[in-house]
Amino acid sequence: MDVNCDVCFHKCRLSEGQTGFCRVRKNEGGQIKCINYGVLTSIALDPIEKKPLARFHPGSLILSVGSFGCNLRCPFCQNYEIAQAGMGSDNRVMAGSISISKRELDTKILMPDKLCELAEYYVPRGNIGLAYTYNEPLTFWEYIVDTGRFVHQKDMVNVLVSNGHADIHILEKVLPYIDAMNIDLKSFSKEIYKGKLGGDLEQVMDFIKRAAADTHLEITTLIVPGISDSLEDIEKMGRWIASIKSKDDIVWHITRFFPRYKMESEVPTDIDLVYKCAEVGRRYVKYVYTGNC
Repeated sequence: MDVNCDVCFHKCRLSEGQTGFCRVRKNEGGQIKCINYGVLTSIALDPIEKKPLARFHPGSLILSVGSFGCNLRCPFCQNYEIAQAGMGSDNRVMAGSISISKRELDTKILMPDKLCELAEYYVPRGNIGLAYTYNEPLTFWEYIVDTGRFVHQKDMVNVLVSNGHADIHILEKVLPYIDAMNIDLKSFSKEIYKGKLGGDLEQVMDFIKRAAADTHLEITTLIVPGISDSLEDIEKMGRWIASIKSKDDIVWHITRFFPRYKMESEVPTDIDLVYKCAEVGRRYVKYVYTGNC
């Protein structure tokens, strides 16, 4: 039986055994399931500022975890080795590895209670909770909800780092367990989102507006040549961000691009341009931070 996945705007219609655009959500017996539930490809104890979160428990550490799969196709992806894993192949998830186009990507299987125990283990070293990051975590939103519940019971925090491509009803399921978010606003052009990133600007904007109402929210814009380096678009972004909440509640990270993935032949973004973008942003947003400079 064919079934529609309802997580994001792609609305993939999947036949039995078929996996969607994200390469994570699969039709199994007429139900959409995430094949990466509990499958982690990256675990690290990171500074909270690396998420980036500048005004949420500054100076602390957070245990950061990621899986594989993403519902965008950004040509500049910084974590493409895991986020874009499985392109052109059928993923086979096993304890210890995932088969990716004739090579193996190391994995660790941790159920929600065990991941929470690991986070608690690092509390004496300064850990404040868990961050779901690296790939697109909302591809396995069920795991976030189940783990987040344990984390809150232990008086720790949950952080979500996302591209914002999820329907509002999915966000509503996750929000009660999330204490802070960093959401990518990659461009302010519908055409670029659709044509170059495989995304949907309106869904991101709706996601950001809803998240801002109920959690600490910071936004990141990577200044990528030919994609997000227009000062005019940065000004439009700034005006829109300022319209979401009061000026003092907004945090915006404007970050320098370095060549990665399908854009390795490009040059890094000019530092002066990054600073100019930040200057434009500060006309509308109080807290604007530059990154990778």
